Parts: sequence; C-alpha cells; structure tokens
Amino acid sequence: MSNKLSSKERVLILKELLERYTDEENELTIKEIINILNNQFNKVYGFNQKAVKEDLNTFENSQVIDLIVNQDKNGLPKYYSYQNRLFEIQELRLLIDAVVSARFITKVEKENIIIKIKKLTSEHLASKLENQVFIQDNAHSESSKVKYTIYNLHNAINDQKIIQFQYGRYNVDKEFILSRNKQFYYLHPYCLIWNNDYYYLIGWYPEEKELRHYRVDRMVNVKVTDKKFKKENSFDPSKYTKQLFNMYGGEEKWIEIKFKNNLINVIIDRFGKEVPITREGDNDFILKTKAVISDGLVQWLLTCGANAFVLGPTELKKRMMEESQNLYNLYQ
Repeated sequence: MSNKLSSKERVLILKELLERYTDEENELTIKEIINILNNQFNKVYGFNQKAVKEDLNTFENSQVIDLIVNQDKNGLPKYYSYQNRLFEIQELRLLIDAVVSARFITKVEKENIIIKIKKLTSEHLASKLENQVFIQDNAHSESSKVKYTIYNLHNAINDQKIIQFQYGRYNVDKEFILSRNKQFYYLHPYCLIWNNDYYYLIGWYPEEKELRHYRVDRMVNVKVTDKKFKKENSFDPSKYTKQLFNMYGGEEKWIEIKFKNNLINVIIDRFGKEVPITREGDNDFILKTKAVISDGLVQWLLTCGANAFVLGPTELKKRMMEESQNLYNLYQ
C-alpha cells in the first residue's frame, strides 16, 4: 500500500471529514483537521498543513462544497465548517418519526434505517436525534418483505403494468389465511398511499369493474406481469381516500350528520377546512358531504357518542341504530 495519497483522494477524505465533524455549531482549525486525519489513518499518510490548506482554499474558491470560513478578532486562526446540508435537523427528525411510526417495518429494520438517516448530518447534530425515539415493534416477521413488494409496486405503477397477487388475513389462531381459495387477484395499480401507518395500494379491479384498495402487508406472491393497462385520467387519490373511513370500502352516498360544536376540530382534521358545514342553533352544526357507507364509517361515528346524530341517509341511520342496540345488548 502506498503511503502517499493523490490530491483527488485527499480532497475526498477532507470533504468527508468536514461533513462528518462540522456544522453550524462546530468548526475546526487546520491544526484540528490535521490531528483528526492523522488519528484516523494512524499517521500513515503524514498530512501536512500546506497540503490541507491548499485543499481548503480549493473548497473556499469553488462551488463544489459550501465551505464556511470564520476568523477570530485577531485574524488567526481560521475556522472551517460545512453547513449547507441537504436536510435540516428538523427534517431528519420528521423522517425518523415517520419510520418509527410505520407498523409494516420491523424493529431491526427501523434501527438500521435510523442509523442511515443520521449519516445525512454531522455526528454532533446526529447525537441530538438520540434518546428521543421509542421504537415499538408492531410488525410481524414477514414485514421485511414489504419493502421489496413496495419497490415492485412502484415500478408497476410507473410502467402501467398489471399485477397479480394473493391476499389474506389472520384468523384467531394467528394463522395467515389466503382469500378466495388462494386464487390470484389481477389489478391495474394506480397509486400507493400511507394511511394509519399502513401502506395501501389503490387500483382498478377489472373483474368487478371498480376501484379497490388493498393493504400491502397482506399482499403475497406479488408479480408484475408484462401486460400493460391505461390509467383512468379522472382518478383522484385524495378524493378516493377522503371518502373512506378506516380504509373500509362500500357504496358512496351523501351523508348528513349533526354534531355538537365541541367536535368541530375533529371534523376539520378528518375532512379539511373546506368541508361544508352549517350552524344549527347555538350548540350544533350540520355536516353534509359524500362518503362511503361502511362499517368503518359506523365505527367512526360511534366514537363520537351522543355528540353525533345521523340525519341521513336512512341506510346509515338504520345501521347506527342496529350497532347501538348491539352495544346495549352486549352490556346487559
């Protein structure tokens, strides 16, 4: 092994050092940089001040790296730091929180991803991301396969290729049982969404000529076929998901519900600020919007207790009465 580095190798090493050890709060002098380099390579290469200073001047005078140079009141020494990072520390926090909250990612995978995310900033700033993350392992052992499924689905969506897969659910014995006698589903994949900490695939189901969604972690033996499809231009994923409750499917209808005023923030969180509501006296307001009539909607309304009253349609009102009666009978 040669004990001499080329100028290109030295520049790459120096760039990595600045990214790793400096930031808005931490700067290094040339002497400190040389000490780190010599310790890192056990003084094999004998880094000297002249060469390092030339490299730093190259950074300072180029647009390759945004090098910040500061000096004390006497003009010496100079302090160097790299600050213009791709991600701000609060953005990395958001990424980590998103990974931690994802139920389809196993605990081991979460820890590995977080280690990689921390490498996107300096060691000092990365330390601020420590001891703030509680990782709960909600994922089952098969969840590690989900990331590969998601990768294939993204490709299928981009290439507009039909997919085939099997779908299943767990029974009370915690056995994963495939639906439809293990038959394959064929779907035109439109988009992936992340809802309630799970990935869902939305697509056109040609067998029934309707839009459907499937939880990705319940899809197995996913294969991208060679058959192409043409995506419906009128499809709006935001509109589709907004009308669903807890990702339950069903028939879309106009609903009209009277809520107590104390639930206004719940409604805005669920439907957005543009949702049509009208005042009803001093204590109530009425919501009128389109939604999918489903068990998910009934369950969501039941969480509101007596603060929500269904005015229509009759079908939803009847289902609320039946479920309320079932709850009453259960506690008798």
